[in-house]
Amino acid sequence: MSAVDLKEQGNRFFAGRQFQDAVSCYSKAILKNPAIPTYYTNRALCYLKLKHWELAIQDCKQSLEIDYNVVKGHFFQGQALLEMQAFEEAIASLKKAFDLAKEQKLNFGDDIASALRIAKKRRWNAIEEKRIQQEIELQTYVNTLIKEEEKRQCQAAKEVENDSDCQEEIDRIETEHEKRITQLNELFAQIDDRRKKRDVPDYLCGKISFELLRDPVITPSGITYDKRDIEEHLQRVGHFDPVTRADLTQDQLIPNLAMKEVIDNYIEENPWAEDY
Repeated sequence: MSAVDLKEQGNRFFAGRQFQDAVSCYSKAILKNPAIPTYYTNRALCYLKLKHWELAIQDCKQSLEIDYNVVKGHFFQGQALLEMQAFEEAIASLKKAFDLAKEQKLNFGDDIASALRIAKKRRWNAIEEKRIQQEIELQTYVNTLIKEEEKRQCQAAKEVENDSDCQEEIDRIETEHEKRITQLNELFAQIDDRRKKRDVPDYLCGKISFELLRDPVITPSGITYDKRDIEEHLQRVGHFDPVTRADLTQDQLIPNLAMKEVIDNYIEENPWAEDY
């Protein structure tokens, strides 16, 4: 069988969800013709389905060494890196795939954009988890310092006071430090909302920039974009909707006032979202 025949057979196995058999076919095709990037990206997709992340990344890198502009090479690599929690690298790969797909006018629908939103969300969640843990550790540490200081002062009081005066001083020290601990814990309780996971809903994020919408406009297809992003797309890429691929011109963009109001209210209630 030729390399092309093996690739086609691999495609049939893949369609039947026989991923390991598909891998075998693509591997044989690569042995016959190692200069075709598609064989590597096809095998990489099988490895993604099999959850073999490192093997998928290896194949993606191989395909990109042959042709750096292969969209699927960056896309599948980004997906594998995301599963390995390499968030920065995953976002970089997915962003490259998204940009190349736009330049080459390839229709991936919302697949790449959706993967990029997920990657950014997981990165944000990881940062939030770290922040929350740091706040908890800080509260625990300061509580421990207060208790150690209370113990030290009580011990010092026992060494210099007589029995009756000593107990009074110890009671005073304990009361004072209990008050400090209560105040500290109340302070942390006041910022408890900040300890909760913060996440901007997908519907408030642009489908091109993946960031919080600032000036939302809606297309005849019903898709909302940030005005600056969609205008740049129309000027640089082409006169079509990036998601639906329907024909689109700048004069068809209508301000989405309802979405703008929702976003303004959201920011007012969640000022941290400005940095999302």
